[in-house]
Amino acid sequence: MTPPSPAIGVLALQGAFEVHARRFAELGADACLVRKPGQLAALDALVIPGGESTTFLKHLDRAGFYGVLNQFVHSKPVFGTCAGCILLAREVTNPPQPSLGALDVSVERNAYGRQNDSTILTAETSLPGGPLEMVFIRAPRINRASGKIEVLAKRGDSPVLVRQGHILASTFHPELSQDPRVHQLFLNIVRSSMP
Repeated sequence: MTPPSPAIGVLALQGAFEVHARRFAELGADACLVRKPGQLAALDALVIPGGESTTFLKHLDRAGFYGVLNQFVHSKPVFGTCAGCILLAREVTNPPQPSLGALDVSVERNAYGRQNDSTILTAETSLPGGPLEMVFIRAPRINRASGKIEVLAKRGDSPVLVRQGHILASTFHPELSQDPRVHQLFLNIVRSSMP
């Protein structure tokens, strides 16, 4: 029997949301772009893509998203990339800002420098299939991770791909690589959470 196709929403307020949606569709999920809070009710999971985290907060507040999103991230699978990781973190520094507090990490914004310091690296990962290509653009750094956090890849000593139960987060942009493994991992998390 074929497993059901999960409904995965991609928050479409800023960032490379269309690329995420396309990747999940290629992997067999029903992917949709989410622009209104009411859309969350029909979803099995959500992606919070990259972008600029303070701008994200303004959009969320203006669109009336914040409260509904806060409930969602604490109960259903969520994947945050770059700014999405910042929004999910328990603590944000450089400078401090509000967050959803669902992921037990401390994140430093723009920790690796400005836009022109962006880079593509390949590093070891615990995901099957060998080293993972990682695209860093004005990336945050995870400075502290609690014992609840499973670290799946690092940049030096800093975690860059982490999981805490139903939450997956990366400080890089897996959607900008041709490697589908991070998206496939999230899809597996979503499928395992479905009744």
